[in-house]
Amino acid sequence: MRFLQTANRWLPITTLALIVSAAALASGHDARPAHRANTPAGETVLMLKPAGATLSLLGLIECPELEGALRVAEGEHAKMISADGASITKFPQHFSFRVTASLRKIVLSDPEDVVMTTEQPQDFLLKMKFRMRAFNGIHVREIEPESVQIIGVPEDVPYDERIYRINFNVKDLPITDRLILDVLSPQGENLTHFTFDLL
Repeated sequence: MRFLQTANRWLPITTLALIVSAAALASGHDARPAHRANTPAGETVLMLKPAGATLSLLGLIECPELEGALRVAEGEHAKMISADGASITKFPQHFSFRVTASLRKIVLSDPEDVVMTTEQPQDFLLKMKFRMRAFNGIHVREIEPESVQIIGVPEDVPYDERIYRINFNVKDLPITDRLILDVLSPQGENLTHFTFDLL
């Protein structure tokens, strides 16, 4: 596995995760692959009209506390176990979504939809908005980000790609919740969403 080829500092976490996974399998439980600190959340390709620019949106979940954690199924029930074997019942307090919005041909998929906008494509990238919702059964609540940053190339430098880091600080959020980050256009239109769920 790729993470076994990284620096030695990852080996203790990897070893613990393998021990937990082996124990789960030995007890007849179904253990899913271990979580990583950075987890891909998907991609969406859109066409901006009338400019005709192709917009790629790629999502990544950044949560170092989940490195090596396992989802273990027990019949109709499931639970999360950390790399050191402790039960996880709540989302980590701090985590981030990293969203790359690019006008480059980084994804070969055809556009899934058309977005009408009066914004120039590079300005569109700078004015995107984000909203996170937590779903628990039929109940939905919105969670405000702690901060939204554009990382990499400074905003005042013209560029065809922007990377956003949307940071969250949550407390006592149960892992039974399903988190959805909505990516919105400058006008507030829903462009796509990325999901963060543990069960």
